[in-house]
Amino acid sequence: MESLAHSGHHDRSRHTPCAGYHSMLNRRGFLGLAGVSGLTWLTPLGQLLARESEHKREPATSVIVLWMQGGPSQLETFDPHPGTDIAAGTKAIKTSLKDVQLAPGFGRLAEEMQSISLIRSMVSKEGDHERGTYTLKTGHRPDPTVVHPSVGSVCCHQLPSTGVEIPRHVSILPGQWPARGGFFGDKHDAFLMDDPAGPVPDTQSYLPKGREADRLKHLDVVEGAFAKGREKRVANTMHSETLANARKMMSSEQLTAFDVSKEPESVRKMYGNTPFGRGCLAARRLIQVGVRCVEVTLSGWDTHANNHTQHTKQLEILDPAFSALIKDLRERGLLEKTVVVCMGEFGRTPSVNPAGGRDHWPKNFSAAIAGGGIRGGQVIGQSDPMGKNDPTDPVEVGDLHATVLAAVGVDYTKVLQTPIGRTMKLAEGKPVKGLL
Repeated sequence: MESLAHSGHHDRSRHTPCAGYHSMLNRRGFLGLAGVSGLTWLTPLGQLLARESEHKREPATSVIVLWMQGGPSQLETFDPHPGTDIAAGTKAIKTSLKDVQLAPGFGRLAEEMQSISLIRSMVSKEGDHERGTYTLKTGHRPDPTVVHPSVGSVCCHQLPSTGVEIPRHVSILPGQWPARGGFFGDKHDAFLMDDPAGPVPDTQSYLPKGREADRLKHLDVVEGAFAKGREKRVANTMHSETLANARKMMSSEQLTAFDVSKEPESVRKMYGNTPFGRGCLAARRLIQVGVRCVEVTLSGWDTHANNHTQHTKQLEILDPAFSALIKDLRERGLLEKTVVVCMGEFGRTPSVNPAGGRDHWPKNFSAAIAGGGIRGGQVIGQSDPMGKNDPTDPVEVGDLHATVLAAVGVDYTKVLQTPIGRTMKLAEGKPVKGLL
């Protein structure tokens, strides 16, 4: 039988030292506030109050999605099986968690695993890039009769506005299918931003200030004349509201949150001198000013050929950026307020094809999640080291979305009506047991 260290399995019935320490702190904190002696723990009332105190927490306020476009291999990232046929030569490295391993190339992330939990039993029915992307970003399978909102759009729609003058939903380095507002409307689409080393698009006027002011004044005259007798119809277009919001954004000091050059060189170096690294740094800056959801895309995971070589290159980008984001958020007191999810549209086959690649595999893949009250240092599910059987404790995509929504205080069971009166669930699953 394969050893526990090689399987990467983590017994969820056991608490890691980190988890136990935090639980102890919660209990002590509660007792201190309640003014009760330690002997109270011997009473049923004391035990009940302790359990209640541990479950109460302030919900997270933001979500950062690290989107691995193309579908990363679980075997060369979060779920290595060294020494097995399915590993095809891929080894593993130790992490700060006993018996939990990562693929080589995750040297820095390995040190942050107390803050991160791994789901090694993700399952989906969508093995196509576009359909898989839709499913993982929205929590729903594609339906030709409706467009579902992405998780960031749901957060922006359901959570109150925070007085942010820039878009509350941002996609950095957007891929072919960026996050959409779905039936919530285009106003909940993600604002698209390229490499933060460049300027923020569509925020600078090309006109001199005087000429720009004249044009806006003339526009007010034309719009006012057109609206006479059509006030309700004109209001429904939201043209004036959209224009006002755009003007506010263009003049907002919060736009500097996109400018990572304002960070110390040591911080920028920590994230890595790559577009994705700068995107992760910008994500941290954006949530600091109140942005609800930031999606940062790292493309290049579609490894039908040269799988191992390509994953090595990808991890050189992902490892410093992901680990720096977790460390930076934690040190600034933002990790408990921010849910961080790293995922792609599916995984990769246990077998290697003649081109040295792994093909699409939605039957068992991995995701990483941290922050926002998520218990770090956990491993959910276990994949088959032979690559033939279904994973244990399978996690549906809807379950992952329900977990994220619950972490930010959104009622994942809520049923809404689309503009045409169709009832839709916010999430199709339930929060993953053991994470919240």
